[in-house]
Amino acid sequence: MARPKYDLIKTIEDDEEVTDLSEPSDDEESFQPTKQKVKRKADFSTDFQFVSSVKEYNANAWDDLTKYINRKAKNKVDDKIDAARKDRLKKNKELKDQKKKQNGTSQDSDEDDSENDDAASDDNSDIVLSDDELQKDDIKVKDRSVKRAEVLRRQGKGTGVLKVEAEEPDPEDDFFEDAPPFDESTTFNQMNLSRPLLKAIAAMNFVHPTPIQAATIPMALQGRDICGCAATGTGKTAAYMLPVLERLLYRPNQGATTTRVLVLVPTRELGVQVYQVTKQLAQFTSIEVGLSVGGLDVKTQETVLRKNPDIVIATPGRLIDHIRNTPSFSLDSIEVLILDEADRMLDENFSEQMKEIVKQTARTRQTMLFSATMTDQVEDLASVSLSKPVRIFVDNNSQVAFNLRQEFIRIRRENEGDREAILAALVCRTFRDHTMVFVTTKRQAHRVRLLLGLLGIKVGELHGDLTQPQRLEALRKFKDEQLDVLVATDVAARGLDIRGVKSVINFTMPAALEHYIHRVGRTARAGRSGISVSLAGERERRVVREVIKNATNPVKSRIIPPEIISKYREKCEVLKEDIKNIMEEEFQERQLNKLENQANRAEKMLKGEKSEKRDWFQSRKEREEEKDRLRLTEKPSKEKKAKPSKGEKKNPKDEKTKDKKKSKKKNVMNDDTPEGRAAKELDKAALLQARLAKRKTKQKKMSTVYDKASTQSENAASRKRKMSSFSTDLTDTSIKGVKRIRYEANTKKKMDEIQKRKSSGVNKNTKTFNKKMSKLKKNEKGGKNVGSKKRR
Repeated sequence: MARPKYDLIKTIEDDEEVTDLSEPSDDEESFQPTKQKVKRKADFSTDFQFVSSVKEYNANAWDDLTKYINRKAKNKVDDKIDAARKDRLKKNKELKDQKKKQNGTSQDSDEDDSENDDAASDDNSDIVLSDDELQKDDIKVKDRSVKRAEVLRRQGKGTGVLKVEAEEPDPEDDFFEDAPPFDESTTFNQMNLSRPLLKAIAAMNFVHPTPIQAATIPMALQGRDICGCAATGTGKTAAYMLPVLERLLYRPNQGATTTRVLVLVPTRELGVQVYQVTKQLAQFTSIEVGLSVGGLDVKTQETVLRKNPDIVIATPGRLIDHIRNTPSFSLDSIEVLILDEADRMLDENFSEQMKEIVKQTARTRQTMLFSATMTDQVEDLASVSLSKPVRIFVDNNSQVAFNLRQEFIRIRRENEGDREAILAALVCRTFRDHTMVFVTTKRQAHRVRLLLGLLGIKVGELHGDLTQPQRLEALRKFKDEQLDVLVATDVAARGLDIRGVKSVINFTMPAALEHYIHRVGRTARAGRSGISVSLAGERERRVVREVIKNATNPVKSRIIPPEIISKYREKCEVLKEDIKNIMEEEFQERQLNKLENQANRAEKMLKGEKSEKRDWFQSRKEREEEKDRLRLTEKPSKEKKAKPSKGEKKNPKDEKTKDKKKSKKKNVMNDDTPEGRAAKELDKAALLQARLAKRKTKQKKMSTVYDKASTQSENAASRKRKMSSFSTDLTDTSIKGVKRIRYEANTKKKMDEIQKRKSSGVNKNTKTFNKKMSKLKKNEKGGKNVGSKKRR
């Protein structure tokens, strides 16, 4: 019987050449222009799971929000952009046909060009790049002026213990208590959490607690006040929500339901996100969660709040509106108050509203503050009445994510008008998808959206001029990858967790380093890598210097070839007329809607229908004063022009010089020029910087002085509240107290008699009179014992 033949694999010798069949590793991407979008391999998804039912398959986290949205999101901008693009393609085709007829070209070339034009018009998402546009950008590593040893000393080493920011003695250390060291190997099962919460954690694919979660959850379960700071994307929402849910599981089931937890957030989108995360964490419990943010249906929110849900997530303005106008809803029973993005909540923009809310809550509550750029100043924290707070600073206040690649594009003073062209070149050539673009003003955000849309990019916008359904719809489309680019103001800069954001582009640098950290924190979240590209001019060098100084990884400089910028400048100039037409059409539509609303209001008044008036904690005058105080620029005063007297004559030369000056100012700040639009963005950032600098130099009030040498017993005695003398006199029935009261009455009687004698002239000896008076005063002030005095 023949033996089977086996193929033997021989050993590779030293000199033998072997073909490299390994796949390329996930090294750092070059982020250079490409012809097509970088698509991930979709052979198999590691997150794929089988579902048990059709209901579970069709389940959507956004469906729970539909009850809060009364009207649908109407947005006609995409239709206008598509119509303008088709008109542009049609005109270009006609011009080409005319040129070809004049030059006498062949019909075959016409057919080929028409096919290419049709293909380009059918697929708006694919941008055809020419070979010259694929020229690579020059990327250099910026030199750091700060020594690495100094950076390491400032940021601290070691991972298992919470980092202490400063080695010098800090006066705030008496106010704060540092949390005990936490174990990084701790799991969720070791944190004494209940089974429903552990089941929800497993369903959300939470494997291991992050450092902020490992440090916060044990302290929050003890009921301590917490001031927490950690980098963006480290799971701060779960850090404060898990201990809250654990405590609510043991609430009394009998009796009327009460609202026990209040979570305050600065923006509506962040409130919606916290609401969704809380619903997911509480999916296997009977805990009710309510949402109260602006822009959503008021009546639906009122019906939810009347049921007194266990947790309420709210923005300050809408919460005060419900406190004043929703019956049977109050904050008297609040046991836990949480401020997410606390440095923004304690800002002067929310100061009056926060005072009103804190006034409504009980002093015995537990308070927790969280942010990525937390300020632990005593005067700010005293406004929310923290008692013996624990400071949990896992990361530095001025630190971005460790896996974030930071790049800057320098813009010279004479090239400020090229910002839009540079942005278009970056988005069209390199960062085509999963990109967020941050701008300063709402008007510029809308203009950038129109520009990128006319260039063929699937783009959306997110800012305060949109209705809340439109904002949520834009956010949902970007999360579902129906949009490639999202243009937003700083409304989207805080707290939003959008999975898959690869890159962040800053059209202009923000006013402060803290704002920059929040912007670039939308990418490189939860251990993923990301890139931020910032356009920085001469006026923004101070913020760039701070970023480089606080960076742990090397910061890079990107230089786009000048011929690429000039080409995209021409493209922007061509699309200028289309953008102007769309914006004029939108303005006319807004005016028509305004007149229609006025007509509807007048019709209701004629029918006798009265609009519901809602109460507010401020009067109209107080609100106007607050707006004027928070305004960056001075309110334009309506001054009447002084008419010349009868004898005076108008000087035509003076009028001409005034008109010239006005025309020069208009040309500099004109919206039609790219330089004017860039100047407006930079001016607003400069005004914000001036306000922040003024706030830092403002003298701070000294609220409390701590004596470190005093013993614990002395501190305990000083904290006791002293009772008034009136109450002690009424309640003191001892012999000593009765004698003291009698003594005071006798001295008063003697004083009255002496005064009478003095006035009548009976007592002629002034020396004896003065002695008696001084003796009586000494006895009264010195507090001598009455009984011993009588014995003498």
